[in-house]
Amino acid sequence: MFIRRENFSQYIRLYPFVTALLSINILVYIVTGLPIQGSRYLYYTGVGINSMISAGEWWRLVTPMFLHAGLMHLLFNMFSLFIFGPELERVAGKVRFLTIYLLSGIFANVASFFLGGPDFAHVGASGAIFGIFGAFGALVYYTKNAFPQLRQIMLPIIVISVIMTFLQPGVNVIGHIAGLIVGFIIGLSYFNPKRIVSWRK
Repeated sequence: MFIRRENFSQYIRLYPFVTALLSINILVYIVTGLPIQGSRYLYYTGVGINSMISAGEWWRLVTPMFLHAGLMHLLFNMFSLFIFGPELERVAGKVRFLTIYLLSGIFANVASFFLGGPDFAHVGASGAIFGIFGAFGALVYYTKNAFPQLRQIMLPIIVISVIMTFLQPGVNVIGHIAGLIVGFIIGLSYFNPKRIVSWRK
């Protein structure tokens, strides 16, 4: 179900929004990682720093979801997007997939702003990735036992991801949980029984 069998050109054609998000995140990481002063300035201008947001820099509620603190941080999030994003884009539809991804990421940043301290700072697409997990959780909720393979795969992934959120140091717990909740809520709207499409086994 989540095994990618498409070649490069097929992947781009079938999942254009996933491809675009992967490309943007990787490109931003490369640009902000260049050993020049302007690159680091661009990075820090986008970091979600609550004190800066309070001072009126509202774009920081959006930009953190396209920045990453290191290569492993980027690879983990992009691997998750690469594996799980295509199925959600296929089932939910392209625009709805993008809505789930962006709103989950943005509300994860908003929650981090309101629930984190004034010095709280964060980056990463994890809130949006957890939104994808939450949307799949809503799909599992509606389909019950109709698609056992989906249930068997996604529920352990969601549970393990939540547990690891609390066990790993330096993780934005607020953003992860907020993204998961928002993705689930949006999924409840998109995947109600009247809108569910057939799932490819």
